[in-house]
Amino acid sequence: MRIVLILVSALVATACGTPTGSNGSTIVVTTTVLGDFVRQIVGDAVTVQVLMPVGADPHEFEASAQQVAAMEKASLVVANGLGLEEGMASVLDAVESDGVPVLKIGELETPRYFSDGTPDPHVWFDPVRMANATTAIGAKLAEVVPEVADWTAKGEAYAQEIRTTEETMRSLFDQIPVDRRKLVTGHMAFGYLADRFGFSIVGVITPGGGTMGEPSAGDLAALAQTIVSEDVPAIFTESTESPTLADALAKEVGRDVKVVSLYTGSLGAPGSGADTYLGLLLTDAHTITDVLK
Repeated sequence: MRIVLILVSALVATACGTPTGSNGSTIVVTTTVLGDFVRQIVGDAVTVQVLMPVGADPHEFEASAQQVAAMEKASLVVANGLGLEEGMASVLDAVESDGVPVLKIGELETPRYFSDGTPDPHVWFDPVRMANATTAIGAKLAEVVPEVADWTAKGEAYAQEIRTTEETMRSLFDQIPVDRRKLVTGHMAFGYLADRFGFSIVGVITPGGGTMGEPSAGDLAALAQTIVSEDVPAIFTESTESPTLADALAKEVGRDVKVVSLYTGSLGAPGSGADTYLGLLLTDAHTITDVLK
């Protein structure tokens, strides 16, 4: 089934024939999170086309032929990198080899690493890194669409909004006692958030850094024991994943433990509170705080 293309910009473009920005430029972005991130910087000056629909898992998404054609025609492609877009890795490499500028946000700074030595791609959960990334976006825009806007100023203005959001998140998390800052999550998506704000990730349901692994019955039993021994009050699942395994784990625990959904690899639908990048961060921060404080 061909995946329906959902665009985050008010001025949208598909791969075939619809208008681009007033200067004829289009930026193609892989994920909805990065789509909003870029759109907040460029505004209406350049068209932003987002490949993944709201609710898509970035680890599993594969681009259609039409979307690949759009990438080939783009002035710039913005991706996360670090293996997040597992189903698009070869396409991104091919587009870049063909001469299309590709900016991978996750590779702008040294990443954190999983225990198996692979890089953690979930960099958007570190607002400090993302504020820094606005500088790289501004510099790249100055290369590919010069004289359209003062990209340095636009990038810095958004960076300040991100820094303000980071301060708000910190104030929220300060309400959680240190001994309750323990997370059990669907997969290893919150490492950057944990590092930045002082949480411990005591367990994940899906092994590895992606969402396509399958835990064994033994894995779930061991994690249930960890939840009990660490006195963890909640299992945080994800809006892009089924809660079935989390529900099974909660039953395995044998005592009352909440299953609570967070936004991870995709923005939420309009009106969810998580329909922008900063909204996603704040919505998750409020949810985590309300459950753990």
